[in-house]
Amino acid sequence: MARLGPREPGTRRRALVTPEGVDLGVTLADAGTRAGAFFLDVAIIVVAGIVISLVALFGLGGLGLDRAEPIAVVWTILVFFLRNAYFLAFEAGRGARTPGKRIMGLRVASRDGSGLAIDQVIARNLMREIEVFLPLSMLVARAGTGVADTMTTALGAVWALGFALFPLFNRDRMRIGDLLAGTWVVEAPKRALAEDLSKQAGAGTYRFTPEQLDAYGIAELHKLEEVLRGDNDAALATVAEAIGRKIGLERADYQPRPFLTAYYAELRAHLERKLLLGKRRASKFDAT
Repeated sequence: MARLGPREPGTRRRALVTPEGVDLGVTLADAGTRAGAFFLDVAIIVVAGIVISLVALFGLGGLGLDRAEPIAVVWTILVFFLRNAYFLAFEAGRGARTPGKRIMGLRVASRDGSGLAIDQVIARNLMREIEVFLPLSMLVARAGTGVADTMTTALGAVWALGFALFPLFNRDRMRIGDLLAGTWVVEAPKRALAEDLSKQAGAGTYRFTPEQLDAYGIAELHKLEEVLRGDNDAALATVAEAIGRKIGLERADYQPRPFLTAYYAELRAHLERKLLLGKRRASKFDAT
């Protein structure tokens, strides 16, 4: 599991150090970009809600007013499901981001460097109901001219504003949902399709035994790919030394990049063969 390194003062970059000592730093999303992504998602939800409403109205016209109640129930359920399942479904997916976040170049990540767990996604999105949708529903439902209506509207406005401004008053730009779920939103800019690392120079130069390849799993394969795609000689040397020590090599008489490229290629092929046999090792902490 990765650990957080020291913050870089005055920047949104955060160090995320792997057990091998490699910094896989992330850059936190700024408040404006997060707000833009959220409004894009809300726009998508509203459009989908309008479509559902039009379908319900056409259904009501075809079936008659005597069938209005069951159609209204179905409409309410669909709109509720849309609002609540939209964020859960997309953020629990492989990309860990909604369409709005994808457009703005953002994604959700776990603050401890591990994979994003489903309970984290549920926690951060259930809090959105309290942070955003509940106060907004108060504003809409109680808008009026009476004293009670005015007080309720004012309470809803203060409530929504307080939660909306919360990310501006903490260094990691987290909303309450992120704080409780152990997540943050980081930049994930689009990248051009990279070449296959297993075909780079160095692959095939070294040979490893099945026992040496069993030392790591899928998570470490992905981290190794990030290091190889980077241009940090110190990180390459650190990871090469850590892997060499882990798999029992006595001497570090190898060049870091060719050695890591060869290990990556063989580890990838080794894990793919195991997947074909129904064996999946998520990380080095899983039993083989």
